[in-house]
Amino acid sequence: MRAARDIRSRIAPLEEKLKQRPGLWEMFEKCFMNTVETTVETGFGDTFIITGDIPAMWLRDSTAQVMHYMRFLNVQSVVEMIEGLILRQMSCLMHDPYANAFNKEASEYKPFDDEPKASEWVWERKYEIDSLCYPLWLAEKFVRGTNRTHIIGNMVVGGIITILNVFETELRHENSPYRFSRKNCPESDTLSNDGMGAPVGYTGMTWSGFRPSDDACKYGYLVPSNIFAVRALESAAFLANTMGETALMEKAVALRDTIKKGIEDYAVIDHPEFGKMYAYEVDGLGNYNLMDDANVPSLLSLPYLGTCPMDDEIYLNTRKFVLSKNNPYYFEGEKAKGIGSPHTPDGYVWPIALCMQAMTATDDNEIRSIVDMLLSTHADTGFMHESFDPNNPEKYTRSWFAWANSMFGELIMRLYEADKLDCLL
Repeated sequence: MRAARDIRSRIAPLEEKLKQRPGLWEMFEKCFMNTVETTVETGFGDTFIITGDIPAMWLRDSTAQVMHYMRFLNVQSVVEMIEGLILRQMSCLMHDPYANAFNKEASEYKPFDDEPKASEWVWERKYEIDSLCYPLWLAEKFVRGTNRTHIIGNMVVGGIITILNVFETELRHENSPYRFSRKNCPESDTLSNDGMGAPVGYTGMTWSGFRPSDDACKYGYLVPSNIFAVRALESAAFLANTMGETALMEKAVALRDTIKKGIEDYAVIDHPEFGKMYAYEVDGLGNYNLMDDANVPSLLSLPYLGTCPMDDEIYLNTRKFVLSKNNPYYFEGEKAKGIGSPHTPDGYVWPIALCMQAMTATDDNEIRSIVDMLLSTHADTGFMHESFDPNNPEKYTRSWFAWANSMFGELIMRLYEADKLDCLL
């Protein structure tokens, strides 16, 4: 694939520097190239990207898997690959905006027993806010990086209209057509209350059935995803304005302001130890869930997603919470410590969350300690995994998880571009 060859040539200048640390160059190269070399299928202006060991494309994962390539938008093969992905994503979400993962082609095969049954183009129909945020985020970055405004044609405008309509509908979930029930599954794989999820009150935030882990929300207003939605709606407004779609731009801005106020009014709690910080989920009825999950969007990831500055006071208070034992999914072991998820075995740490911690850290010692952990816990595979046992990293989940590999590649590349690699050597 031409894009793989071109990307490999762009990372070659890092080799001499990274080889000063044994094993660093080898793992960086494997992880940075993993998505483009093993998960991308292109053809005739179309790009389909599988998540790795599952032969389906998640709207979230496919975006996250290529974000580290966005710095190469001066390379034609990369431009073509990303443009094809954006058009495929928009086509998918217009087909079913409540689905999170799609098939490359129509297929009657269904790995789950879900009601209602999804279309043949859909792998899984778990509604997650971030599934609609990531394509907008990617499209904005692409247009800003290439000035190829022709991509904002009917397909992208149609995608924006679809997304805004869903976000608006889910401001009042009781009026939503969406239901989801799965038979013969863990409780986290289905929605309660006859497929509607737990009751919620109006807040101004938009409802989500599932987290970016694909686990059901405890409470319907998923705070990090709503914060990301505010950022994604700014992307929508930019794209609409670029096309001269003034009414669509104004609708995006109004919806952004509504969700933002809902976050301010309902998502910030006053913790006795950490001060003002974000809850992970709320229901608008007085209940909230204090935790963070390894999957992105997470509370830890907010500056990475461009939703707040690194020194934002509420973010810093929240960061202290999520990286402490007060977070029920923060785990420590003999060889690593970090954020895990109820999606994986109890006590397991996620490399994605470790990479995110390093990319939101300002202390070189913290960054170095995290990279040290990542270099010593890959079980001699040279790749990141979904999660691992911090006492015995030979025990891990998912040997082929391209999103995690992309995150490690992004982390090391960012350190290189910021001239901060010396803290690792």
